[in-house]
Amino acid sequence: MGKVDESVIGFMVYEDDKNYLGTSEVALPEISFITEEISGAGLGGKVEAVLLGMVEAMTATFNFRTVTNNAISLTEPRPHDIDLRVAQQQEGTTKGTVEVVKVRHCLRMIPKKLNPGKVASSATAEVSGEYAVRYYATYINGVKKLEIDPLNYICFVNGKDYLKKVREALGM
Repeated sequence: MGKVDESVIGFMVYEDDKNYLGTSEVALPEISFITEEISGAGLGGKVEAVLLGMVEAMTATFNFRTVTNNAISLTEPRPHDIDLRVAQQQEGTTKGTVEVVKVRHCLRMIPKKLNPGKVASSATAEVSGEYAVRYYATYINGVKKLEIDPLNYICFVNGKDYLKKVREALGM
């Protein structure tokens, strides 16, 4: 049966099982692998080599409608373990059934900056916080699909840890 991913129904943000209300939007970290341009004997030009499991620095952005205690709390200069729980809607194309898919994003992050936004009557303040992400994992319906942990040499995608042999070679 074919399925069509339709939309995010809703989400909640938790730190240490405490619900953070007021978050309007979260921009998850982009996963960009480190590359190295190589050239030399045996190559008819330059080639971009993608280094196995090695990622560029990751950043997440949290947007708030107004200045809140939670936005300020996430600015404390320490690691924050965040659990972002998402309910997504998916439609079965054969029978037209609507299903809810549980997605969970886990992040360990350290604040980089807080933009307290603007003050205007009858308008949101457009507050945002930017965070350096040290750890990122995604679970779909309880199954781990993605885990990026540069500090521990982990690059797990769809059931395979691409840095396992690297850790073994390094004696880790």
